[in-house]
Amino acid sequence: MHQISAPLSELGIDQNSQITLGFLVFEGFPMACLTSVIEPLRAANEIAGRDVFRWQVISETGESTSSSAQIPFQADLALCDVQRLDMLFLLSEPDGKFANPHASNGRLRFLARHGTCVSAVSGGIFPLARSGLLDRQTCSVHWCYRTAFEAEFPELETTDDVIVLGKNCCTASGAAAAFDLSLHLVELAFGEAAMTEVACWFQHPSIRSPGVRQKTPAFQTDDVADHMPDMVSKAIQLFSDNLEFPLTTREVARRVGVSARHLERSFRQATGQSPGGYYRLVRLRAARQLVIYTQDPLTSIAHAVGYTNPTSMSRNYVEHFGSSPRQDRQDHNRFRVRRDTHLN
Repeated sequence: MHQISAPLSELGIDQNSQITLGFLVFEGFPMACLTSVIEPLRAANEIAGRDVFRWQVISETGESTSSSAQIPFQADLALCDVQRLDMLFLLSEPDGKFANPHASNGRLRFLARHGTCVSAVSGGIFPLARSGLLDRQTCSVHWCYRTAFEAEFPELETTDDVIVLGKNCCTASGAAAAFDLSLHLVELAFGEAAMTEVACWFQHPSIRSPGVRQKTPAFQTDDVADHMPDMVSKAIQLFSDNLEFPLTTREVARRVGVSARHLERSFRQATGQSPGGYYRLVRLRAARQLVIYTQDPLTSIAHAVGYTNPTSMSRNYVEHFGSSPRQDRQDHNRFRVRRDTHLN
C-alpha cells in the first residue's frame, strides 16, 4: 500500500467513517477539476455499497456559479453557512476573488482552525494563497500558472510536483492530479485493491503520489521535457529558471557540461529549434501568463522575462501569438476592463 502523508492520514478515514467534502467554486472555475475529484469517490461509494464519501457544492453567496464551459452549478449552500467539512477544495480561475474578502477569507481560516483540510486544485491555488492559508507551506502550481503565481506571491515556495500534502492543506496542479488525490482518499477508506479497481474503471493508467513531477510540454514537438535527452531537458529547466536575466547558449552549455555546438546540434534534433529560439519562446509564454493573469504594467512584464523594453517584447509577442500583449489583455484579462492604467 502507498504511504499516505499528513494531512490525509489524519482525517481518520476508514470503511466505518463518513467523510464530507466541499467544493468552493468561483465564477469560471474549471469543471474538469470538480468532476475529477467527485467521480472516483462516487465510484468507490458504488463499489462499497454505501456512501462513505459525500460532497457539497459551495459558493461565496450560495448562488449559482458558471464553470469555464459556461455550465451553471447550483450551490448547496453559502460559504458563511458551512459548519464542518473534512476537506474543502477551492476551484477557480487564477483571477478568482471573493466579493467580500474580509469575511470569506476569515471563514476559510475559521474552518482550517477547526479541522477542515482547506485545499486547492489548479487555479484555485490563487484565492487560497490570497487567504493566507498557504503561508510557510510549499504548494503545487500548474506549470502554465507558475510565472503568474510566483509574481503575485514571491514569498511562497512552489514546486512542480503534481500533488503536495501540506500540514494544513493539499494542493493539486490540475484535474489529472486531482483525480490522483481522490484515488488516495479511496485508498485510505477502502484499501489499495479498491483504489486500483476505481482507477481501472476510468482507465486511469497510473496513480501518481506526492513527489512525482508534472510533465511540461516541449514546444512544437510531440514529446515532453522529461522525455528529452538529458542535456536538452536540463537546458530547458535552466531556461525556465532564468527568465529575468537570460543566459547565453554558451553559458547554458557550460552548465550542462557540453560544448555550445554540441548543445545546439542536440537541441535542434530534439525540438526542431535552436536553444536561443526555444528560450525566447519560454520567455514569451511566461510573458503571456503575466499579461493574462496579472495587472502588472507591460514594462514590468518585459523586464521580468528578460527584455530591456516592452517594444521589443511586443514585437516578438505578436510574431509568435498573432496578437499584441495589449490585445491579449483586453480579450482575456478581466482586471483590464476596470483598470486601463495597468496597460502601461
